Amino acid sequence: MILVLAESALELVPREIWSHPAVVADARRRGKKPGEILLDRSRHHPAMAGLLDSRRRGRPDIVHQALLVFQYSLLAARGLGRMYIHTLGDYVISVDPSTRVPKNYNNFVSLVEQLFAAGRVPSEGRPLMEIRRQGLRDLLTELGGRWVVMHEAGSRIPLVQLGKEVLDSVVVIGGFPHGDFNNKWVLEEAAARFSLGEVAMDAAQVACRVVAAAEAAAGLL
Repeated sequence: MILVLAESALELVPREIWSHPAVVADARRRGKKPGEILLDRSRHHPAMAGLLDSRRRGRPDIVHQALLVFQYSLLAARGLGRMYIHTLGDYVISVDPSTRVPKNYNNFVSLVEQLFAAGRVPSEGRPLMEIRRQGLRDLLTELGGRWVVMHEAGSRIPLVQLGKEVLDSVVVIGGFPHGDFNNKWVLEEAAARFSLGEVAMDAAQVACRVVAAAEAAAGLL
């Protein structure tokens, strides 16, 4: 199974708010320039008021939680899964299945900031994470051009059946905190849309259930 966390709220602080006191203070505290730190609503909320589509931005914690679910899964350990992170700014992060993402959030933030700066981590040897400029459609095309989407408006099916449907599929989950996909074609052109219930769930909760269903279908549970 390939998991794509799409339109994720992960980015460096944009230039238009570099000079805001909240950003300047945070960057100074960490010994970095404003453009070298991740945008984080918990730290930069006052500065984000004027940003376009600000409600969907500045949530690296969503990516962190989903990565922890996937990278420590039996699917990843057995080489039966891989994860990609697509961001709102059209970057794609590819993650080696063997990568052990830092469980500490601050350490994760530092790792991703290093990734944005260097393009890969570690800087030498086999890369565990790489980042490149790429749109969502190009990524999905590269992965085979067929995908399914987890969405509250999709078809609700038992977890046993869901596992069989997703085990050998590209599965798209939204990585944003509010609203719906900006790229409506993701839903319109999907091979299928599946729902876990009538109530919208956090991305990590969805990923957890999808991963567990796939592991069961693969006989790992």
